[in-house]
Amino acid sequence: MNEISVILNIYKRPENVLKQLNRILELGILPENIHVWYNDNLDFDLKNNKIKIYKSSWNTKFWGRFMISLLINTKYVALFDDDILPSNKWFYNCIDSINKQKGLYGGSGVRLIKDSYNPNSKVGWNGLHSDKIEEVDLVGHAWFFKQEWSKYLWYEKPYSWDNGEDIMFSYLLQKYGNIKTFVPPHPENNKELWCTDYKFAFESGNDDNASFKKTNHYNLRNEIVKYCINNGWSTIQSRKNI
Repeated sequence: MNEISVILNIYKRPENVLKQLNRILELGILPENIHVWYNDNLDFDLKNNKIKIYKSSWNTKFWGRFMISLLINTKYVALFDDDILPSNKWFYNCIDSINKQKGLYGGSGVRLIKDSYNPNSKVGWNGLHSDKIEEVDLVGHAWFFKQEWSKYLWYEKPYSWDNGEDIMFSYLLQKYGNIKTFVPPHPENNKELWCTDYKFAFESGNDDNASFKKTNHYNLRNEIVKYCINNGWSTIQSRKNI
């Protein structure tokens, strides 16, 4: 029995979803099903008995897709941003890592340096390329976690509905579930383990739709990090200073 459900999101880059679907259906571990959240009124037809469609006339920004994880019944959830194209052994990498070290896993990890989002250091496809599992404060771009942990994201009202789902998820998992956040190995010499094809993610993620290019993006993320720390989030840096 397959153990993974995949969640994708369509909003400003609808052309990417077919590339993502084709890649996911070619991976060594075939998911049990694929869920696609339409974050707008798009006329887009996806015909495959493994694909389940959710259409929303309300733009739920980054949050709506995470609600799907509450509804599925597989052991694991793999969720991807719309600018991520998973490499061949990404699922193997995540399952192997989560069996070795319990935690939330992702493709782009962030280690906070101060009590704010910036400055930070990155781990994963777009940062430190490590041969081992690396603990981070939060992850984004691709998430891999046990379905039973989905509930934790909703234990507190989001600080903002416009941003910060990645920050809040790691904060709430740690606070209520004692679950840490990690990036699985992203070795420089074995890109089949990576969460994404580098060229695809870099080019797609830096187009005019990129959220980091929006006004007040980083100021809001700084606020969210401060909120989480003030409400009990223990960052790696704060633990070093004890």
